[in-house]
Amino acid sequence: MERQRLKIMMEIAVMAGVGGILSTITPFRLWAYGGSVSLAMVPIVIIAFRRGLVAGVTSGLLVGLINFLMNPTITHPIQVVLDYPVAYAALGMAGIVTITDQTENKVKITNMAWAIALGGFLRLTAHFISGVVWFGAYAPEAFSPVLYSFLYNISYIFPDVLISILVMAVLIVKAPHLVMVRR
Repeated sequence: MERQRLKIMMEIAVMAGVGGILSTITPFRLWAYGGSVSLAMVPIVIIAFRRGLVAGVTSGLLVGLINFLMNPTITHPIQVVLDYPVAYAALGMAGIVTITDQTENKVKITNMAWAIALGGFLRLTAHFISGVVWFGAYAPEAFSPVLYSFLYNISYIFPDVLISILVMAVLIVKAPHLVMVRR
């Protein structure tokens, strides 16, 4: 039991480290107030599918803290909490879905896509609230803070979600041992 717990903690730490590294590798940074398209979601959802909700949320929380340490955008302490640990921990909610070997690939991919979409939506919600409250003042005159925050955040979270779904679909088919349940 203790050995299994240690193994899970090591997997969480490794995936969080990989997520932190992947978050720094971005093909382009178009967003002035933070946000980028990267593969950082992939290790979080891998650990969430392999080890469950708690492991996924923990890994996401750690990735958020790593991102905060490496490239912070700070306006207020609550904004920091929403944009870093809360937003990335929300991705770990993908762990509510279980993907097993007994399921056919089409069903696995569909379930995985819905789980990643849920995590992405929860991440969007955290960034959206932060954007409305703390970055709304930067909205162009033609936009309300609500619309501006939604458009700003969806512009990088939606591609992140799509890329993560594509990468995970390939992993489920080509390397299922990386994704399958080990709880």
